[in-house]
Parts: sequence; structure tokens; C-alpha cells
Amino acid sequence: MANSFSLVSITSHAMILLLLIHFSSLFNNLSAKHNNNNHHSHNHHASARSHRPADSNPRLHQAFIALQAWKAAIQSDPNNFTTNWVGPSVCNYTGVYCAPSIHDNKTQVVAGIDLNHADIAGSLPDELGLLSDLALIHLNSNRFCGVLPSTLSNLSLLYELDISNNRFVGPFPAIVISLPMLNFLDIRFNDFEGSVPPQLFAKKLDAVFLNNNRFTSFSIPSFISGSSATVLVFANNNYGGCLPPSIVNFANTLEELVLINTNLSGCLPEEVGFLYKLKVFDVSYNKIVGPIPYSMAGLYHLEQLNLGHNMMTGEVPDGICMLPNLLNLTVSYNFFCEEDGVCRNLTSKKGVKFDDRRNCLPERRLQRSEKECKAALDRPVECILGGAAVAAAAVARAVALPNSPSLAPTPT
Repeated sequence: MANSFSLVSITSHAMILLLLIHFSSLFNNLSAKHNNNNHHSHNHHASARSHRPADSNPRLHQAFIALQAWKAAIQSDPNNFTTNWVGPSVCNYTGVYCAPSIHDNKTQVVAGIDLNHADIAGSLPDELGLLSDLALIHLNSNRFCGVLPSTLSNLSLLYELDISNNRFVGPFPAIVISLPMLNFLDIRFNDFEGSVPPQLFAKKLDAVFLNNNRFTSFSIPSFISGSSATVLVFANNNYGGCLPPSIVNFANTLEELVLINTNLSGCLPEEVGFLYKLKVFDVSYNKIVGPIPYSMAGLYHLEQLNLGHNMMTGEVPDGICMLPNLLNLTVSYNFFCEEDGVCRNLTSKKGVKFDDRRNCLPERRLQRSEKECKAALDRPVECILGGAAVAAAAVARAVALPNSPSLAPTPT
């Protein structure tokens, strides 16, 4: 599967931008929303360099201690990113960026660290907690391992944390919950495991990428009065259970929800149709049953809808196919038995990419066998049942149905 799931334009944070912004604004003018596989320059803007000796600047002296401890914890640096991490002039280190302190604009502090795509192997030492002025940590695509040090909870100004594509382990990093300014979280493609704490969804985060870990459960608490998240990508974990109705708590902001291959079961709740800003909804490669909620016909901004490789039944409703911004609709590898109205000729009428293979649609090519379709019709699922009952019915049905989606090709 591709490393990126996001349709929203993901722009690169130029570290130079951070250095030219006075911290007292608390980053209100930061222009980039997301950072996926960033490529930053390793050259520093001259105005961002500190001309003040580290020994006369306690903040830079603390940074010197932290960065030297980190260098000692690095086992391999094939691209020589940290070769010049020598001496007290930390603002000249490759990947280290300085800016004026929010408390004193005449005092330089280490404001950002960008080691994206450095291929560095090592661990993160406790001393990183000394970098209390950090706003950005970008460690995408390295070989850092172990657990995140608890001292990172000292980074009260941290705005973006990207540790994706590494080898971190352990439970969900609890320090994330304690970071008051955190806006962007990317921990995908690691080996974190266990449950995702519900407190995460109460934070004012813009984008959350948890995909490709070993998480086994998550819950969206009903007490959330509203969320600021625009992007939630949870794909390729093993959450199980149903998509909860409390997903409606994200209605005012959420634009992308990606739950590919997360072992979801049960029916899609009607509340999905209340996510009125949604542009991308992908729940493919799961065990979802029942019909497409009629409420989804109200998702006027929806561009990509992927329900493929589930066990859904009923019709593909006309309201879905008539969504004005729809570009890609995938319902393949389910048990739909009817396409309503414009859905019967969607591609030619609207130019939408439409995949309805391996269903039970009369007179359509590449459909399931009569035997498979009869097995599905003989075991109808009532979505008015409680979530647990529907999920149990879905499991029983998966066992009973020949060539169930669990035996279909896995996502690549």
C-alpha cells in the first residue's frame, strides 16, 4: 500500500518559514497544514543563526547538552547528517534550526529539528527533554528505535511531531497527550501497539496519522463537544469493532477519514452522513455489513468513496452516484444486488471512476457466482441491532460465505 493516503494537498514546511516567524504569535501564521515525507534544505538562513556564544546563552547550552547526548545515541549516520554536530554553536548543526525565544526576542533558541530522510539509526535519549523551545520535530524515514522518552513531555511548545517511518515500539506514546500546543501528529509506519487512548481525540489536532502500526483498539468518546481534526488516517491496524456513532463529533472539520484494513465490522452508522465536510472516506478491506446509509447522499463535498472488499448488501443508491464532486467510487468485492438510477451508467454519464466488480449485480460483468450471492441473501443483517450483535453476525457470515472478502486479494 502506498505510504500516503491523504487527498488534501500536503505541503512542505520550509524550516526557514519557522525561523522568520516570531514565536509570540504561537504559530498562527504557519502556512502548511500537513507534512508527508518532507524534504527540507539543510542550509540555514543567515538571520536564524546565533552569533551569541552558547556558554553565554543558557538555552543554547542546554541544547548543546541534549544534542551531544543524542549524537552519542546514534549508531549509524550513513549520510553524515550529524558530522558537524561538534562544538557549542548548535545553530550551525545540520538539521538544527534556531529562532528568537518567545520570552526574549534577542535570545536565540533551538526551535526546530529536521532530520527527515537521513537514514540515521539510533535512539532518542532522555536529554531531548532539555530542548524545551522546540516547535517542530521531523524524523521521517530513519531507523530510530526503542520507546519515546517520557522527558519529551517537557516540550510545551511542540507544534508538529513527525516520527513516521522508523522503528519505534511500545504502547501509544502517552507523552503526546500532554503536549498542549501539538497540532500535527504523524507516527505511522512504526511498531506501536495496544489501544489508542480516547484522550487523543479530545486534543485540538489538525491531522493524525496512526496507520501501519499494531494498534488493536480505539474509541471516540462521546464527551467530545467538537474536534479540530481535518485528517484522520488509521489504516492497517487491527482495531476491530464497529465505527462508532460518535464519529459525528468530527462533523465540523473532518475532510478525510481513512480506515483501510483495520478489521472493522458491523454496519456503517448513519452518522457518517453527517460528516458534511468529508472529501475522502475509505473503509475498504474490512468486514463491514449492511447497506450504504442513505444519509451519505448528503456528503456534497465527497470526492473519493471506497467501500470495496467488505460484505455490504442492498443497493448502491442513486443519491451517492449523484454527489456533485464525486471522482472515484469503489464498491467492488461486496454483495450489492442493485444499482439505482444513474449508478447503472455512472462512468459514461459523469466520468467518475467506478468499480463495481464482484458483487451480485444482474447484467454486470465480473460479478460473483450465483452460489455466493445466494449465501449472502440467505443471511441478511439487520443494522438496527446493537453494534455487538451486528458485529457477531458479520463474523458468522464471514465464516459461512464462500470466497469471503477475507480471502480476496490483500491491499497493496
